[in-house]
Amino acid sequence: MKIHHLKPAPGAHRAKTRKGRGEAAGKGKTAGRGTKGSGARKNMPAGFEGGQMPLQRRLPKMPGFTPRNRVEYSTVNLGRIEASFEAGEDVSPASLRERGLVRRGKAPVKVLGDGELTKGLTVSAHAFSATASEKITGAGGSATVLPRRAPGA
Repeated sequence: MKIHHLKPAPGAHRAKTRKGRGEAAGKGKTAGRGTKGSGARKNMPAGFEGGQMPLQRRLPKMPGFTPRNRVEYSTVNLGRIEASFEAGEDVSPASLRERGLVRRGKAPVKVLGDGELTKGLTVSAHAFSATASEKITGAGGSATVLPRRAPGA
């Protein structure tokens, strides 16, 4: 037997059905699509679920979903900074981590305004709440916003 003698087994190969080529062809008129409805039309949008809310629009409402661009800050309150630092000291994310005020490794640091501040401190962090920056400047210190690294960088 040679390669040109090979052919499919009897009944294994059927001719392609030519749809929409007249009633005599057996698949004319509606071409096997039935009458009316979305299945009879030409195009359906990708991801169309018959009028049900599509999955990509339901996902953000489902539990466990977190958007990719969301920033998770490590937070520290002014009251804890007041108790841990002396007047005139520089407060940075590194110094906050050294003293155990901020735990999460490389997460950006946000200073919140809970508590009182009576010392003039130079505080630098990635974000400040409005009350925190007011209290820091009101006590004679300064609040410096650090640039945040891009996610994944």
